[in-house]
Amino acid sequence: MIPGMLKDGIKHFGEAAVRVRYQETDQMGVVYHANYLVWFEVGRVELMRQMGLSYKDMEREEQCGIAVVEASARYRAPAKYDDELIVRTWLTAVRGPVIKFAYAIVRVADQVVLCEGHTVHVAVNAEMKKCSLPRRYAERFAEYLT
Repeated sequence: MIPGMLKDGIKHFGEAAVRVRYQETDQMGVVYHANYLVWFEVGRVELMRQMGLSYKDMEREEQCGIAVVEASARYRAPAKYDDELIVRTWLTAVRGPVIKFAYAIVRVADQVVLCEGHTVHVAVNAEMKKCSLPRRYAERFAEYLT
């Protein structure tokens, strides 16, 4: 657990395990920075799964996706090849079609927070036009807000 998460009021969060693959490292032997954004997606999809929701079903059944419109990452310490990591993800805001997720990537071995960040999304239809978040998803997201 990230120190202070429960103390700071974050009660609902998802966890996803990833292990750093060799191809994700750069010439210096550390994880290339863009991979953290990929791991944010892994965490986001897993959080939805843990909430009883399916991103795939939202796209297929509701003809609705959640497009990334903003992403931010703060790198605190490097991850290296074969490190086991936990991606912790939680919701911080849902307003109409806008959803904001927050992330913390933690190295399992020593519980060091390697990266923190957030993404902002907008619900869009198949034509990539802003649309309402499907009711079931909006209600479930509201239950998980910190």
